Amino acid sequence: MTDSKNINNPVGQGGGQRKRLSRAERQNNGPHRNLDRQGAADRKAELARKMHEKTRAAEDADQAGDDTAQS
Repeated sequence: MTDSKNINNPVGQGGGQRKRLSRAERQNNGPHRNLDRQGAADRKAELARKMHEKTRAAEDADQAGDDTAQS
């Protein structure tokens, strides 16, 4: 029985045909990676939104403080 060194040409592996693996899938970055990346993008967007709200609240407080100091 001969063994193939090419993962996409599994000679003598038995069990029928095997699916061709993309480079990403061979590196364990298969289709599930897209879900992980989407989750990370969602968390990043949420964090950015919270930071913008904090800075907006701080700016509003500064403006309110400036208004009272001028009057």
